[in-house]
Amino acid sequence: MKNIYRPIEATIEDIVVETPNIKTFVLKAKEDFSFRTGQFIELAFPGVGEAPFTPSSDPNIKDKIDVTIMNVGRVTSLLHGVSKGIPVGIRGPFGKGYPLEKFYGKDILIVGGGVGLAPLRSLLFSLFAEIDKYNRVILRYGSRTPKDIVYKAAIPEWAKRKKVDVVTTVDVGDPEWKGNVGLVTTILKDLSLDLKNAVAIVCGPPIMMKFVVLKLIDLGFAHADIYLSMEKNMSCGLGKCGHCRVGKFYACKDGPVFTFDQLQGIHDIWD
Repeated sequence: MKNIYRPIEATIEDIVVETPNIKTFVLKAKEDFSFRTGQFIELAFPGVGEAPFTPSSDPNIKDKIDVTIMNVGRVTSLLHGVSKGIPVGIRGPFGKGYPLEKFYGKDILIVGGGVGLAPLRSLLFSLFAEIDKYNRVILRYGSRTPKDIVYKAAIPEWAKRKKVDVVTTVDVGDPEWKGNVGLVTTILKDLSLDLKNAVAIVCGPPIMMKFVVLKLIDLGFAHADIYLSMEKNMSCGLGKCGHCRVGKFYACKDGPVFTFDQLQGIHDIWD
């Protein structure tokens, strides 16, 4: 019987610098590890602690896992200071991922902000693998500045794929930036969506998610067709510690993927 408290041993095989404060860590596990896109793991740093992260890699790849991490806290700052070859542990996967089967035959609008593109990258890989099952994939991504864009080299390649439409924006441009300047809500227009046959998926900073949801509702999306990645302080991953409570739900076991319809009436969901 699997011990849910025992981390799987892994090694940091590679480290990719994405932005000045975001890195992607490629983890090589000592045994095959599988997850559904949207689920999360607890990444253990021996002698320091563990923290929850949603894998950003392709779920079809079993021997390696990518986690894209922003330097924002004690564990993450220590991780940002390590080199390749460091041993770590992986616990999980936990929670519920994106219900891909519900997206078959539909237009899929994906809206990401900042490092929130990390879980969405995993989702995109899953969609790309079975692209013929979906109508269109529309990605709208925003970052603070051009330097803060994650997966800079990959985004133009995604845009070349069939059935995929990509537009990016930045809050503040620079002399080299030729794209849109403005919040991500400014590029949620001219989408040519069939709202009766479409879903929207949102991941990013809470304030960004709040205003994107308001925009989506204004566009005509039903609350049940808006999917949110509510990544809270998911300390234990098992629904025991209570740190990730969202109203009557626990993000670690009932989420982290929720529909906006599920969260109606819950106070301060964006905190």
